[in-house]
Amino acid sequence: MTVTALHVAPRPRDYVSVAGPDAVDYVNRMVSNDVSALAVGGSCEALLLTAKGRIIAPLVVWRRAEDDLLLLTETGLGEAVRTVLLRMRLRARCEIATEPHTSVVVLGTGDGGIACDDYGIVAVELVDTEPPAGATPVAPEELERLRILAGRPRWGAELDDTVLPAEAGLDRYAISFTKGCYPGQEPIARMHHRGHPNRTLRGLVIQAGELPPHDAELSLDEKVVGRITSTAPDPVHGVVALGYVRREVDPEAELALGMRIVRQL
Repeated sequence: MTVTALHVAPRPRDYVSVAGPDAVDYVNRMVSNDVSALAVGGSCEALLLTAKGRIIAPLVVWRRAEDDLLLLTETGLGEAVRTVLLRMRLRARCEIATEPHTSVVVLGTGDGGIACDDYGIVAVELVDTEPPAGATPVAPEELERLRILAGRPRWGAELDDTVLPAEAGLDRYAISFTKGCYPGQEPIARMHHRGHPNRTLRGLVIQAGELPPHDAELSLDEKVVGRITSTAPDPVHGVVALGYVRREVDPEAELALGMRIVRQL
């Protein structure tokens, strides 16, 4: 794909609006990143977590207006987000509802939309907006390859309700360690300041061949040390992948996938 040209792809989403005088304050108290710092038109990635720090939903929080937020999450998670926010709302003066919208990702520009860092090149997500004229459709397989090379986790592949945010590297951009309290803050802060995850998400290059299945085992010295979560063909490397690998494994070590060599990026 030529990064100097514009490319466009659908971005399946669920959407939840939170609007009212207490909308920003309430969402800021419920998610992992500092929503109160957003200017109108600004956005940030964040997580809605359980009290034990497990992921309910990854979010992009977009401040549409002074007292109006749109939460963009993954397909199938919108109702869970709405339900949790309604249950915890108590006296907060805001309305919470799912909304119908459509999104596309435009690669090759940083203008006119919500910043998108999922693909390793400058991109924006447009909501209910036509993409620029002349933008070329990009195949899902190419989008997946770019995501893997960028090391960005995806719900249903690298992320689910058993994954700790630090395992997937989400603590680098979806969590504020200086904001006020939110559900799940205590275990998140404890791991950040006094602990470490037992495994980490790593980029991988696999010897050319068939794409391995999800959850295929990675081994080192005949001991299982990780598993594959996502794969894509790559014209340079053969096969690129993401996978969880135990923390103690040297990033320079060559791993094995059956009889195939796996190099860590």
